[in-house]
Amino acid sequence: MAPLGAHFPEHFMKPVRTLTTPRLTRRRLLALTGGVALGSLALGRVCAQDAAGGVVAGVEAPPAFRIIDMDWADATRDRAVPVRLYLPDASQPQASQPVPLVVFSHGIGGSRLGYSYLGKHLAANGIACLHLQHVGSDRNLWFGNPFTLVGRLQKAADEVEARARAADLHFALTTLLAQPELAQRIDASRIAAGGHSYGANTTMLAAGARVQRGGEVLQLAEPLLKGALLLSSPPFYGERDLSRILGPITLPTLHITTTEDVINVPGYHSPVEDRLAVYQAMGSRQKALAVFEGGSHSIFTDRTGPGGPELNARVKQATQDFALAFLQSLFNGSVQAPGVSFTAVRDKHAALIHRFDSVA
Repeated sequence: MAPLGAHFPEHFMKPVRTLTTPRLTRRRLLALTGGVALGSLALGRVCAQDAAGGVVAGVEAPPAFRIIDMDWADATRDRAVPVRLYLPDASQPQASQPVPLVVFSHGIGGSRLGYSYLGKHLAANGIACLHLQHVGSDRNLWFGNPFTLVGRLQKAADEVEARARAADLHFALTTLLAQPELAQRIDASRIAAGGHSYGANTTMLAAGARVQRGGEVLQLAEPLLKGALLLSSPPFYGERDLSRILGPITLPTLHITTTEDVINVPGYHSPVEDRLAVYQAMGSRQKALAVFEGGSHSIFTDRTGPGGPELNARVKQATQDFALAFLQSLFNGSVQAPGVSFTAVRDKHAALIHRFDSVA
């Protein structure tokens, strides 16, 4: 049986550093109910500016967004689903009404804390982001005997976990919309999914990828989704006909990768061409592809080292801009704010862009 997952970050290709943050234990999470547990609450603040754009001394503007950590558990699957929500503050003009939502899935070995540069940017621009943590393929993989790391990674990338991740997305979305105080802030008619690497695989499954097992099509699609943001999309390993799998996805999609976006580990090699093949096979009637010049597979994570500080920052900013342009167009029906169209973003980052394609 060909795996649905099997996607590895650059962590695996370099020595694993010791993680000093407290370990998130499964026992503690499963002890919680499916209700909201506010593990922490932070505010994203902006400075007040005068008419000329200068910072007003001693004046702090209202918070642009809140960061809310919630520890949920799916009792039917005996599985923890921790999440981090970046929620635009209701005091912001663009958040006075219910806001759109992106459900974001991390790559293998990640957590809900990752991809903060994207969650913060979107929330500051009026789009809520719910970052999931998939406990079967999260940061806890890096703990334990280093000689069994390869086995742990391969197990985390197997088909059972790939399906469980898609179920995590459905559970988290359902649970969020069942919380009265939070649900009233979310526009359930404007929801998209996004992810990096393994998270992009999760997103494609939730967006309607047609995978057959035992003669039956797996029912993993999330009907509330209106679009998909795909960073470093991996192939479906062992599957030869990508168009058969991805052709049924008709939601608008944005694909982002780099010229050096290579996955290379024992048993799982995926060249940059695989990212392009996913884009070509996607059945979306509206889709776009941005390929940046330089930058490894892990440059899209919160790590600042890959590609060097300058390139890393440029790729992240371009990713923020393309994502915002895509989501505003998707959720508003047309791009209303100046400077957020694909054309404007492409021109802004022309020196970085190796290739840009758009089908509308």
